Amino acid sequence: MVGALLVVAASTAWAQAPRAFPANALRGEVVVTQPPALLLNGQPARFAPGARVRGQNNLLLTQAALAGGKFVVHYTRDASGALADMCVLTPTELANQPWPTTPEQAASWGFDPLAQKWLKP
Repeated sequence: MVGALLVVAASTAWAQAPRAFPANALRGEVVVTQPPALLLNGQPARFAPGARVRGQNNLLLTQAALAGGKFVVHYTRDASGALADMCVLTPTELANQPWPTTPEQAASWGFDPLAQKWLKP
């Protein structure tokens, strides 16, 4: 019984831990149309084969589960420009401002990966 409670407590704490995003993650608005097709910041885009999509609870989601939805996300692209990773933001993550929306901003701003904060020049 105690072991089961420890597992539940540990998994609950892990699920509530802040997510760490990589320095190449950009913020954007995604509208999932017909997976793998989507609109990224109003422009046509696609999910990469094997793209990982995480919900606000950090659990993996299927692309089909997102169909018809509109989300503010952090995302990365693969070499071909397709969305490789996407995380639907929580209200706390969304409040973390500023966050770059273009590769040019990410290249010119400073990033503290431990604090998950961007600093404009």
